[in-house]
Amino acid sequence: SYSFCNGRKSIDGMPSILSSIPMFIEPFFLTPASMNDYTGLAGILANEGYQTAFFHGAQNGSMGFEAFAKKTGFQRYFGRTEYEAARGTSDFDGTWAIWDEPFFQYYAEEMSKMKQPFMTALFSASSHHPFAIPDKYKQQFPEEHLPIQKCIRYTDMALGKFFATARKQPWFQNTIFVLTSDHTNQSDHAEYQSDLGGFCSPIIIYDPSHPEGRIEEKVAQQIDILPTVLGMLGYPKPYFGFGIDVLNTPADKTWAVNYLNGIYQYVHYGYVLQFDGTNSKGIYKLDDRIMQHNLIGKVPQQSQMESELKAIIQQYMMRMTQNRLNSQDHTDD
Repeated sequence: SYSFCNGRKSIDGMPSILSSIPMFIEPFFLTPASMNDYTGLAGILANEGYQTAFFHGAQNGSMGFEAFAKKTGFQRYFGRTEYEAARGTSDFDGTWAIWDEPFFQYYAEEMSKMKQPFMTALFSASSHHPFAIPDKYKQQFPEEHLPIQKCIRYTDMALGKFFATARKQPWFQNTIFVLTSDHTNQSDHAEYQSDLGGFCSPIIIYDPSHPEGRIEEKVAQQIDILPTVLGMLGYPKPYFGFGIDVLNTPADKTWAVNYLNGIYQYVHYGYVLQFDGTNSKGIYKLDDRIMQHNLIGKVPQQSQMESELKAIIQQYMMRMTQNRLNSQDHTDD
């Protein structure tokens, strides 16, 4: 019911979603810690015999995604180069990448060539600035209040066509699908323009073998995706992640954290705490969507939240500087 991204840039989403590493202070990609020893969902499952592949329709090497994918255990990378070698050059959007609709179909087709079990990830591009869509869809998806809205409608259509293709594949019923955004973007809703609302990001887990839908009345964040998926798979071995298995954690133990412009935001116990690394600056009820009522000093849980957040920050900084991001480094904490 409350789900959040852990950063505000595309390069933040990759470590958070795929390696359970949040963004504190600066993007993980840009820190010396990016040279540390660490893995991710792909590497963990590759060690269990899974084939792994990463898909991103932009120029190969862009934004450091290819290097990060290989570092974290993706055995193959499918970018613009591979797509155009297979299908030609007519589907490039002129700025970023291959349009979502054809690239999603390519994604489904390539997965059908992989030996089961497999783990893949796809980073879509059509909902990014300059917010363009193919000419043939401009009447179907006209301009709305915000430039991004037509792109989201286009990508939603492309996603529907992807699932229509995927449903026909032999691997469909045995696959867990996770859908989320790398970060947030334009919004015309005030609640998504607040300090915390700017991190609101959907986390959708779809298991075709259990199609009944429900909303977990919990807090979740991108760094929870890796532990939650491993929990669904029944993975029995130690691994490292900053997040938790949301589906196997009681609601009052779920939490989220993010960082923006010198302020850490910690969500727990129905509140969000804003902390500058030394002092608390604000605390708000989660249902105070536009953060109008600062309850600093008036909430009994404030002291507990401060202690928990300090522990999270300490763990993060210690593990980054001491190169302790592997599974064998988790047992003493």
